[in-house]
Amino acid sequence: MKKEEKSLHKFKSLTDAHRALGLPQPRHPLISLINGAHSQIELFNIPQRHVLGFYKVSYKPKLSGKLKYGQGYYDFDEGGLLFASPGQIIGGNDHDGAVCSEYTLLIHPDFFLGYPIVKKISQYGFFSYATNEALHLSEEEKAIVMSIFRNIETELNNRIDDFSQDVMISQIELLFNYANRFYKRQFITRKVVSNELLQRLEELLNHYFDQEMPSSKGTPTVSYLAEKLHLSPSYLSDMLRALTGQSAQQHIHAKLIEKAKEKLSTTSLSVSEVAYALGFEHAQSFSKLFKTKTNLSPQEFRRSFN
Repeated sequence: MKKEEKSLHKFKSLTDAHRALGLPQPRHPLISLINGAHSQIELFNIPQRHVLGFYKVSYKPKLSGKLKYGQGYYDFDEGGLLFASPGQIIGGNDHDGAVCSEYTLLIHPDFFLGYPIVKKISQYGFFSYATNEALHLSEEEKAIVMSIFRNIETELNNRIDDFSQDVMISQIELLFNYANRFYKRQFITRKVVSNELLQRLEELLNHYFDQEMPSSKGTPTVSYLAEKLHLSPSYLSDMLRALTGQSAQQHIHAKLIEKAKEKLSTTSLSVSEVAYALGFEHAQSFSKLFKTKTNLSPQEFRRSFN
């Protein structure tokens, strides 16, 4: 694994990325908007797998034509947005570079310093989504996103002044807020598939506990469930939160409490034994979670049945 990481090409600056794409140096060292329609981009110069040192938002006019979720396919002919954050590995099996982007926005983290967005950006889950979880846009949504890109492009092409950064930060925040809204729409409009996902999640959790896997593998994790569902952890949690109001971790906790109540009410296992059977290393951690979720300690809950 370490050998593979060393072989990855790392783009530390926007200048590095521009050079690899065969483009002139960026007009601003910390932010760049590449218009694919007006630029002769040399995609073959980009390593298949590479690591970014900056944020990347790109609009691709086509994302494999159709997107598969569960057993269904969904057409979004207007393409979609892909997001990546510093430190992420890009390329490889996700074919990120297979289709030239219409617009690509590159932002160095230092560009946000001194602005509230520097703290808020970690709350945007879509920077942790996989490529196959891209934001697919309707025609109306594409028009909104394109107008924001053009506003940033105009600002970058004009003479930089004391207000330029403020204006561009405002446009970037607007883009991220719309992305949040559109992703919520994407979750909601796929209710049939989303219901299927909820069913599969429930089956995964039941199987995990029925096979007594917690005693050997610990409590189920969001990463474990996401891998089984072929989603990224962030996307799974955000989708569940949009559908049910609960994150993936909260769904796990709900199942843990359900199984704990079952064992406390139908077996003579001690609280420590119940905790161990559910994957907890320490009974105190189990008791604390149980009381937080039920307002009763495990002993109090058991006594209520006697």
